[in-house]
Amino acid sequence: MTDTLLAVRNLRVTYPGDDGDVRAVRNVSFTLGRERLGIVGESGSGKSTTGRAIMGLVGAPGRVEAEELRLGDTDLAHLSERGFRKLRGQRIAMVLQDPKYSLDPVMSVGQQIAETHRSHLRSTASEARRAALEMLQAVHIRDPERVYTMYPHQVSGGMGQRVMIAMMLIAGPDILIADEPTSALDVTVQTQVLAIMDDLVQSRGMGLILISHNLHLVSSFCDRVLVMYGGQVVETCAAGELPQAKHPYTRGLLAALPQLGNRRAELPQLQRDPAWMADLA
Repeated sequence: MTDTLLAVRNLRVTYPGDDGDVRAVRNVSFTLGRERLGIVGESGSGKSTTGRAIMGLVGAPGRVEAEELRLGDTDLAHLSERGFRKLRGQRIAMVLQDPKYSLDPVMSVGQQIAETHRSHLRSTASEARRAALEMLQAVHIRDPERVYTMYPHQVSGGMGQRVMIAMMLIAGPDILIADEPTSALDVTVQTQVLAIMDDLVQSRGMGLILISHNLHLVSSFCDRVLVMYGGQVVETCAAGELPQAKHPYTRGLLAALPQLGNRRAELPQLQRDPAWMADLA
C-alpha cells in the first residue's frame, strides 16, 4: 500500500436509547491507501454507519468520537459541518445504494452533475456543462448530450447509478465510499458498474471503500477486506485470503453462501456465540 489517504483509530458512533446508549460502531480502526478496501457484514453490523461517520453524515442525537479520524492532513474528528461541506465531493465522496433517493427529481441529471462541478471548482456554466458531458462519457453512458437533459425518473437503475458515480467523481476526490452501489442492479449491470468504478479509481489513483453484503463480490473486486460484527471489526485480511478467514463469524458467513454445483438440502445457519459480543465490550 502506498501513502495513507485516510487514518481511522478507535472510531465510535453512539446513539442514546431508552435503556442507555446504543454503540453502533465500536472502536473501529483501519487505514486506507490508494487501494480498494471492502467492508462486509450483516445488516446492522455498522458498515454504513462507519462510512457516514467518515463523511460527517451522522445526525443528532448520534455522537461520533475517535482518537484519530484524519483525511490527509485534515482532522475530521473535530471538523465543523461547514468544513465537511467543503470536503464532500472535492476530497471525499459517497455513492449511496439507490440513486432515486439521492438525485433531485426536479433537476435534470446533467444539471446536478454540473452543479457539483461549479460548487467545488468555481467553474462557469459552460465549463461545468462540458465537464459533466465528459464525465457522463467516462462512465460509459451513450449519447451524453441526450442523457444530460433527462430527469432521474427517466433513467434506469443502472444508468442512475452511473450518473451518481459521475456526480461523485467530477470534482476529483481522493476517496470514494460506495455503499452497496450494486445491490439493486441485475448481475450484468453490477459487473459493468464495478468495472467503471475500478477503471476510474485506478486511473485517478484514488482510494475506494466498498461497503457490501456480497462476500463473493468483495473478495473478487477488492484488495483488502474488513469484516464487521456488532459494530466492530472482527477480522482483516487480504481479499484473496477471505476463503481462509479464521474468525468463526466470517467462517459462518462464508458457509452460508450458496455454491453452484454443490446441492445442499438447506443452507447452514450462522450460529452466533455470545462470547463474540463479550469480546467487543
